[in-house]
Amino acid sequence: MMADPLGGQAAGTAAENSASEALIIARIISGERELFHELIRPYERGLYLAAYAMLQQQEDAEDAVQEAVIKAFKALATFRGESKFSTWLMSITMNEARGRLRKHAVEQLDFLSDGEEEGDYTPSVLADWRYIPSEELERQELRQQLQQAMAQLTPEHREMLVLRDVRGLSIAEAAEASGCSAALVKVRLHRARMQMQKLLAPRLAPRQQGLWGWLSRKAGGR
Repeated sequence: MMADPLGGQAAGTAAENSASEALIIARIISGERELFHELIRPYERGLYLAAYAMLQQQEDAEDAVQEAVIKAFKALATFRGESKFSTWLMSITMNEARGRLRKHAVEQLDFLSDGEEEGDYTPSVLADWRYIPSEELERQELRQQLQQAMAQLTPEHREMLVLRDVRGLSIAEAAEASGCSAALVKVRLHRARMQMQKLLAPRLAPRQQGLWGWLSRKAGGR
């Protein structure tokens, strides 16, 4: 069975999933708290990938999702089912990621103003590239190029690219998750796609025209 972009079931079972989730939520609120992990399990990976795409750091993404899940649990009684539960979860996660981006920006300004040197830094140990199959290396190189390009987007533009093109949310769902209007989502998404196209064009080899064509179509509004 095909999974949806947030890790749930196929669209054909959306109504059944919603009813099942509503029942589980009611039981959790009534005191069966152990069911909460069962409720969020289908969405954990999607939430992490979205947070990682925003924050660009594994530890930050893990912390953001953990905090978002805790907040979702505490606020579960406020969920009225007016939107999909997955969209509600994504909204909390994106809000947490935005908060961490703002905090990092303030910390960076404080660091620059202090003029103090960083302490010792030990880089992560990288795998020996000689033992990585060439095909896998190419895929890793492409993923790295995509991550580097996304890192150069503004947080607002990167968020729209994550919600729409990475996680596959609709315009309305992206608007709800980000707290923006649908019109603003469209504007930021278009600018994000154009910027990605500009950043990736010099890096992509001719054999990777499939991705280039996808970006061209996306930038054109498809």
